[in-house]
Amino acid sequence: MLTVEKIGGTSMTAFADVLDNIIFHNRKGEELYNRIFVVSAYANVTNWLLENKKTGAPGVYHRITQHQEFRQALQEVAAKLQELNKAYEPLGLDLTVADAFIQQRINQAQTYLESLTNVLASGYVNSANILQAAREILASIGESHSAFNSVNILQNRGVNATLVDLSGFDDAQALTIDERIKQTFAGIDFANTICIATGYTKGTEGIMREFDRGYSEVTFSKIAVAVRPQEAIIHKEYHLCSADPNLVGLDNCRPVGFTNYDVADQLADVGMEAIHPKASKPLEINAINLRIKNTFEPEHPGTLITRDFVSRRKHIEVITGTDIVVLIDIHDPLMVGTAGFDLQLMQTFFDSNVSYIFKATSANSITLLIWEKDLQPGLVAALEAKYEMVTIENAALVCLIGSNIDEPGLLARAAGALAEAGINIRSAGFALRKVNIQFIVGREEYKGAIVALNSAMG
Repeated sequence: MLTVEKIGGTSMTAFADVLDNIIFHNRKGEELYNRIFVVSAYANVTNWLLENKKTGAPGVYHRITQHQEFRQALQEVAAKLQELNKAYEPLGLDLTVADAFIQQRINQAQTYLESLTNVLASGYVNSANILQAAREILASIGESHSAFNSVNILQNRGVNATLVDLSGFDDAQALTIDERIKQTFAGIDFANTICIATGYTKGTEGIMREFDRGYSEVTFSKIAVAVRPQEAIIHKEYHLCSADPNLVGLDNCRPVGFTNYDVADQLADVGMEAIHPKASKPLEINAINLRIKNTFEPEHPGTLITRDFVSRRKHIEVITGTDIVVLIDIHDPLMVGTAGFDLQLMQTFFDSNVSYIFKATSANSITLLIWEKDLQPGLVAALEAKYEMVTIENAALVCLIGSNIDEPGLLARAAGALAEAGINIRSAGFALRKVNIQFIVGREEYKGAIVALNSAMG
């Protein structure tokens, strides 16, 4: 059975567990093969190269965007990567070979970046394109590092492993992402080797331009579509659970077990990604099943996501949400009965490149929920210039999600659970298909709302 398997950065950092729980687990000889592993960079490496994904703390890329000296910062990353290598020497990594590889790759990247910054300084080119190219070059380093190390460790343990370096560092061909994947995998005998592929893929469209930090899952998805495995698997450091164990406690939640791609999209929309939504679509369209597994519980089957699954019994599969959102309420007496009023409002959001998560309307008001990071001064100013009253409040979103949740009394039970916990519902809504019931509450009430709903509905 051919599988394509994605290993995230936190799991890659614990590579001893990856070896024991994923690669070698209950396998030997020919059983080791017919698997393609798509690897992320080790934890924090891409943060050092680009910027911290959560905090925004600047990395090497920031220095380039600010026209600052970047060489020392890049070489400091090289030193950190070589320091990381020491942790994997006991697993079989040839430290001399690994250190030489990453130093050569960093030096080569520095040469490319020096050329780009020189062109940028000339003022004759589009700076956005140059900076995007710099971002692509930097992003590729982390996955090349972890993939090279993984292959070296496996080969030194007597396993036939093949490095599938999709970064295209020494390849000037103008290939799309799909073309590079197809060309690079052509001729590989999967039955006799483990393939370790970089999560970054070089392509003419620019994988960072299209998908930014979700690029490794996009590579994973595109490889799966290219080779048509029996199953695609993502290994994470946690299960896809019915609620966040950090909020409700490990004993009060459970792995989801089975769900569908529609539910996965609902989760991604509120930041709880089973898989990046742009990576899940090709899998869904091509009817490739996706399994989410916990790296540290190898015996557990995890959660299987398929295109057509619908739970036989009506129940909530996941209770989730986010507390880093803001509520924007647009009130205007001219709204009632005016055709196209909503269209004009949406155009304002479109012009600011802001997408909303939730929307509710009444005769004279439209309420939208957006990510806090998208609350730009320009957007607020544009709204206040057009409409009579614009109200902005910090908020939280809590969701009841599942493949079969359409039952009488569900909304009442959920609202009752929140009322009993003393939580006021500021807004609520759901689409006709009823796969996601959403409640807007105060930001300070987020944890209490999740706990209350999980206790009543979980």
